[in-house]
Amino acid sequence: MIHLNWENADTIKKIECVHADAKKFVVDDKLTPGKVYDVKNETEEFYFIIDNSNRIGGFLKDYFREIK
Repeated sequence: MIHLNWENADTIKKIECVHADAKKFVVDDKLTPGKVYDVKNETEEFYFIIDNSNRIGGFLKDYFREIK
Protein backbone atom coordinates (compact mmCIF):
# COMPACT_ATOMS: atom_id res chain seq x y z
CA MET A 1 0.00 0.00 0.00
CA ILE A 2 2.45 2.57 -1.28
CA HIS A 3 -0.17 5.36 -1.28
CA LEU A 4 -0.02 5.45 2.54
CA ASN A 5 3.49 6.94 2.33
CA TRP A 6 2.83 9.59 -0.34
CA GLU A 7 2.33 12.41 2.17
CA ASN A 8 5.94 11.97 3.29
CA ALA A 9 7.35 11.30 -0.19
CA ASP A 10 9.68 13.70 -1.96
CA THR A 11 8.06 16.31 -4.17
CA ILE A 12 8.28 15.38 -7.86
CA LYS A 13 7.46 18.85 -9.20
CA LYS A 14 5.35 21.91 -8.51
CA ILE A 15 2.09 22.76 -10.25
CA GLU A 16 -0.25 25.74 -10.14
CA CYS A 17 -4.01 25.41 -9.97
CA VAL A 18 -5.58 27.30 -12.90
CA HIS A 19 -9.26 26.68 -12.04
CA ALA A 20 -11.53 24.74 -9.71
CA ASP A 21 -14.59 24.59 -11.96
CA ALA A 22 -15.37 20.88 -12.06
CA LYS A 23 -18.14 19.56 -14.28
CA LYS A 24 -18.83 16.45 -12.24
CA PHE A 25 -17.19 16.75 -8.82
CA VAL A 26 -16.85 19.40 -6.11
CA VAL A 27 -13.22 20.47 -5.89
CA ASP A 28 -13.46 24.17 -5.06
CA ASP A 29 -13.10 23.45 -1.33
CA LYS A 30 -9.91 21.40 -1.94
CA LEU A 31 -8.19 23.54 -4.61
CA THR A 32 -7.47 27.26 -4.78
CA PRO A 33 -6.86 28.82 -8.22
CA GLY A 34 -3.44 30.49 -8.29
CA LYS A 35 -2.03 28.38 -5.46
CA VAL A 36 1.08 26.24 -6.04
CA TYR A 37 0.91 22.58 -4.95
CA ASP A 38 3.59 19.91 -4.51
CA VAL A 39 3.11 16.79 -6.66
CA LYS A 40 3.76 13.61 -4.69
CA ASN A 41 2.79 11.14 -7.43
CA GLU A 42 1.51 11.28 -10.99
CA THR A 43 -0.33 9.08 -13.48
CA GLU A 44 -1.38 9.73 -17.06
CA GLU A 45 -4.60 11.46 -15.96
CA PHE A 46 -4.07 12.54 -12.35
CA TYR A 47 -1.77 14.48 -10.05
CA PHE A 48 -1.64 13.37 -6.42
CA ILE A 49 -1.02 16.43 -4.29
CA ILE A 50 -1.31 17.73 -0.74
CA ASP A 51 -4.57 19.67 -1.14
CA ASN A 52 -6.15 22.38 1.03
CA SER A 53 -7.17 19.78 3.63
CA ASN A 54 -3.46 18.91 4.10
CA ARG A 55 -4.13 15.36 2.90
CA ILE A 56 -3.26 13.57 -0.32
CA GLY A 57 -5.84 14.05 -3.05
CA GLY A 58 -5.94 12.91 -6.67
CA PHE A 59 -7.07 15.51 -9.20
CA LEU A 60 -7.35 15.59 -12.97
CA LYS A 61 -4.46 17.31 -14.71
CA ASP A 62 -6.96 19.71 -16.34
CA TYR A 63 -7.02 21.83 -13.18
CA PHE A 64 -3.29 22.59 -13.25
CA ARG A 65 -0.34 23.86 -15.22
CA GLU A 66 3.24 22.83 -14.59
CA ILE A 67 5.65 25.39 -13.22
CA LYS A 68 8.95 25.35 -15.06
